[in-house]
Amino acid sequence: MAYMGISEKDIEIYEMKKMDLSDAIILDGFPSVGLVSSIVANYLVNVLDMVQIGVMESNYFPAVSLIRDSEPLNPVRIYATINYENNGHKIIKDKIIAFISEFQPQQTILRAIANKMLNWATENKCALIVSPQGLTAEEPNKALDTRIYGIASTRRAKELFIEPNVAIFTDGVINGVTGVLLNEGKRRNYDVITFLSEAHQDYPDARASAKLIEVINNVLLKTKVDAEPLFEEAAKIEMQIKAIQKQTTSQIKESNKTTLMYS
Repeated sequence: MAYMGISEKDIEIYEMKKMDLSDAIILDGFPSVGLVSSIVANYLVNVLDMVQIGVMESNYFPAVSLIRDSEPLNPVRIYATINYENNGHKIIKDKIIAFISEFQPQQTILRAIANKMLNWATENKCALIVSPQGLTAEEPNKALDTRIYGIASTRRAKELFIEPNVAIFTDGVINGVTGVLLNEGKRRNYDVITFLSEAHQDYPDARASAKLIEVINNVLLKTKVDAEPLFEEAAKIEMQIKAIQKQTTSQIKESNKTTLMYS
């Protein structure tokens, strides 16, 4: 499916490590309001000791390398859990795949990204896609009883994951990669679920992300994840991701200037 001349054919997924991904849960970590999807995905990658198994690449992505712990990283990475035992007591029971990015894709490539992800999920017989999202709010409620909302692309996913656990999101707009995933999931009869938490639009909201991790933990995961450190380190995480985004934006602007200068 093409959009403004860009399709999933313009995006490649390169697998660095072959794994059996059947029945896996895919986590969408592309930025949303408050960057909650990116924060949730990064936190679960760290807590569950996920390993990088691939990258998503396109000429429409920023020409940058994210350096973390002296290691170069692509703008879009794919991570997975690997079942293992640590000192005889820690076992990761869940099969989770995470697509992680800190950059905000341009409108013209959103459909291509979502379709590529769905095609890859179908080819690998993954179970479903979950996309945590920030819900724009001027003054989000930070109380412990903050309400989480949910929406699903199929009736079965709604009955299984949404209705028994969170309030139904009845009216509004969900944009970005998540919006396309929901629409395409409905068209293809593929399970896509979205959990939403109120978040500040103007800066990374780690507290809203922690609330979503608690829900994902309770609804989807067998390996229980403690979200408390995310609450405690919210300010630090917010600053780190904001700095990465600022640097990426600066690099893109410089790249555009160079292109214009020598074109």
